[in-house]
Amino acid sequence: MNRLKLVAPLIAALAIAACSTGGSSNMPASAGGPTGASAAFKHVPDWAAKHEARAVCPQVVGKPTCLALQVMKHGIVPLCSPSSNCGWTPSDLQTAYNLTNHLGNGSGTAVAVIEAGDVSDAASALATYRNQYGLGTANLVKYNENGQQSNYPPDCSNYGWCIESYLDIDMVSAACPKCTIYLMEAKGGISDFEAAEASAVAAGATIASNSWICYGSFNCGDTNFPNYFNTPGVAYLASSGDASYGNIGGPSVLSSVIAIGGTQLAKTSSRYTETVWNGAGAGCSDPTSVGSPGVAKPSWQHDPSCTYRTDSDVSAESGCAPGVAVYAGGYAGWQGVCGTSVASPLTAGIIGLEGNASAFGVNGGERFWQLHGDNRHDDLHTIRSGSDGSCGGSYLCTAGTHQFKSYSGPGGWGSPKHIRAY
Repeated sequence: MNRLKLVAPLIAALAIAACSTGGSSNMPASAGGPTGASAAFKHVPDWAAKHEARAVCPQVVGKPTCLALQVMKHGIVPLCSPSSNCGWTPSDLQTAYNLTNHLGNGSGTAVAVIEAGDVSDAASALATYRNQYGLGTANLVKYNENGQQSNYPPDCSNYGWCIESYLDIDMVSAACPKCTIYLMEAKGGISDFEAAEASAVAAGATIASNSWICYGSFNCGDTNFPNYFNTPGVAYLASSGDASYGNIGGPSVLSSVIAIGGTQLAKTSSRYTETVWNGAGAGCSDPTSVGSPGVAKPSWQHDPSCTYRTDSDVSAESGCAPGVAVYAGGYAGWQGVCGTSVASPLTAGIIGLEGNASAFGVNGGERFWQLHGDNRHDDLHTIRSGSDGSCGGSYLCTAGTHQFKSYSGPGGWGSPKHIRAY
């Protein structure tokens, strides 16, 4: 199916709130309450203000919003070459995160990515990406939200999610070429996403990646929402958001979900380094930020400046300078893509390499919060610099403060040094 090359998203301004003395963000609730979709935020993230990228999905509050961003230069989406200037390649990501010696792992592990709309050329587009980078033949299975390999929803262009879907299957492939990928195609409502989560698990997925968020709402307007992210033996991951400090929401704020923040990867000679990506969502999941009653502090979190669930847990490449190379099929061809939507499926693939999804289960990021200091140093790249907003210099938005060990909100406990922590 021919699709429009570019979908014009409904871009809303996004807000940053300062830390209160209790460490909670002060982001105002949306006009219709935390589940409404009509609120306007006050702060425009740097990627939007500087025209470094643009959102591919409508940016709303309280409803599922995909987090893929198209990289821009001089205000336009540029043509690019997958071998040089689209962004980080699988080889870059594998080298930066020391995955190369483990790429034969993952066979038999099913990683689900939850999307809106049908990508009719998903198999051929993924084959193009994998052939370009020598990743071998994909094991891709496409389901609708009810677990059927038929009766797919309307085309992804109806929801603005096409690039998101291409990105997610490419990033799982980049990290875990041998993993089976379940492309779960839902319609656009929260009940549709919940059905897709359940169907993915029923089909055998042990890892579920969610590159979407309900800004300002921990439950996306459904009191049953958390129950779709707590199956024992399944690792649920979710991106922390692209709207900087204080702008967070479900599913990443749920204590059963591994919240994935964002870094900007850089390379000097053969050495890769990372700083906090300034668009990464992070903060304190208090009632002001995510709706009443907020998300209770998990027993395994002990940071001092947030009495609710602290977001995020770990991080990976998300930045736009550069982003990652993605093949968007007949929709838009080769693209540079960024946002924390990169980090979630990439991290899901790394968990697939380690084959340890059951270690996460219903306690989400607990594994990372309880790592001993030496193991944390050995297994994770500490993010030592950068910030995603203004919070009075708190670790909740700033890396390298040492206010709570090596933790920072947007960078979490760090990014993969290899697969052992995952």
